[in-house]
Amino acid sequence: MEIDLKDGERLDELQRNGYRIIQNPERFCFGMDAVLLAGFTRVKPGERVLDLGTGTGILPILLSARTKGEFFTGLEIQPESADMADRSVKLNQLEEKVRIVTGDIKEADQIFGAGSHHVVTCNPPYMTDHHGLKNPGQPKAIARHEILCTLENVISQAFRVLMPNGRFYLVHRPFRLAEIISCLCTHGLEPKRMRLVHPYADREPNMVLIEALKGGNSGIKVEKPLVIYQEPGKYMDEIYEIYGY
Repeated sequence: MEIDLKDGERLDELQRNGYRIIQNPERFCFGMDAVLLAGFTRVKPGERVLDLGTGTGILPILLSARTKGEFFTGLEIQPESADMADRSVKLNQLEEKVRIVTGDIKEADQIFGAGSHHVVTCNPPYMTDHHGLKNPGQPKAIARHEILCTLENVISQAFRVLMPNGRFYLVHRPFRLAEIISCLCTHGLEPKRMRLVHPYADREPNMVLIEALKGGNSGIKVEKPLVIYQEPGKYMDEIYEIYGY
């Protein structure tokens, strides 16, 4: 199926099932963090998945290709981004498995209902308004900075829309790890798995992947570090596997 692109948009290959995705560099393009979160997320057959702040729709589309989940929904507050994600769903003929909803993360439980999903994912804005915010009305700023929602908004809504023993998957920056864990526990989501992501083996981590369980007991498994590059321009084998090369 072909679909008309709007000004500034392009088509990118996803290396999965022949899927493609529409992106606009003037708004926001998905990065490695979204791909790594898709690789970290576990979805069982028959489960329903909600992605909060879906942007381009990359996580629902990738997870529909990687897992045997029953249905995948992306929630996006920016109408232009939601429209672009919806057209990517149609481009890949995924309407029976994936849908995009325009709405506010802070109202997710009202939109979808409490306890409505087995799995929630989120690749949220990493920066607060104290982290060099510029041009707050711009789409890229909204994606990168906590302008329209905070970390607590995301976590509290994830708890509400998850069913008992549902799982929440998050990618974020390590410098906010103490805040993340504290907020998860405050809102009834017990961290169960964590993996730090390093650009090189001898560099400090620049991402963290976390799985939390609604109503879980205390106890977390810290997995071996995930290293991105063997050398400049050459990924580690595991990264190629995650990307599907």
